[in-house]
Amino acid sequence: MAEAMLKVEGLVKRFGGLVATDNLSLDVRDGEVHALIGPNGAGKTTLIAQLSGFLRPDAGRITFTDRDITALPAAARVRLGLARSFQITSVLRDFTALDNVALAEQARQGHSFRFWQPARSDRSLRGPASAALEAVGLAHRADDPAASLSHGEQRQLEVAMALACDPRLLLLDEPMAGMGPEESARMVDLLRGLRGQRTMLLIEHDMDAVFALADRITVLVYGRAIATGTPAEIRANPEVRTAYLGESEGT
Repeated sequence: MAEAMLKVEGLVKRFGGLVATDNLSLDVRDGEVHALIGPNGAGKTTLIAQLSGFLRPDAGRITFTDRDITALPAAARVRLGLARSFQITSVLRDFTALDNVALAEQARQGHSFRFWQPARSDRSLRGPASAALEAVGLAHRADDPAASLSHGEQRQLEVAMALACDPRLLLLDEPMAGMGPEESARMVDLLRGLRGQRTMLLIEHDMDAVFALADRITVLVYGRAIATGTPAEIRANPEVRTAYLGESEGT
């Protein structure tokens, strides 16, 4: 069994009287695709924000590659090899696809943003940026403004921006959000191609995608993990079927 790359122990996050993360513990093993599913309001995006350093937990501990990162800011976590894509598209629409990825690479290297001097002119940025676009199937759109890309291609671009950070762990927050069937299928193929190259924690509502990609699945309900297991184990779990998959035990 692979060792845990990421460990979450007793994590708690409150917003006033609302407990968004309720004494949550889970682990993500080196090399696996671990999916996080649950109904709206289960606390999935709040958890990702804590893992990536955008929110500070009220209690608990987050360990990444045996290092306590609970108090580390987001930029420091990126430098350690933890990168995130966002639920809502976050590309710079007036910049080309290549410029977007080069700027992500520039941030990883710790340089200041030089918007008046396009990052793509820096060879140390252009090479990794081009490789990331190639990895997600967007090399042919490198010189096109991000605004001209389809929604699905913009989501692919976001994955390329995350890959430019050379992450050991990819945190993917609903990468199929807003996609049609064909775009979703392309994203599944893209992520399947990254299996074995990157460890991934995937939040996704598309259950077909989850069961196609995940090695293990954790189910969140009201900020609590009610089950973790293989896709087959999760499908067969009566508590999960009742709480989330919308099935009764007799169906």
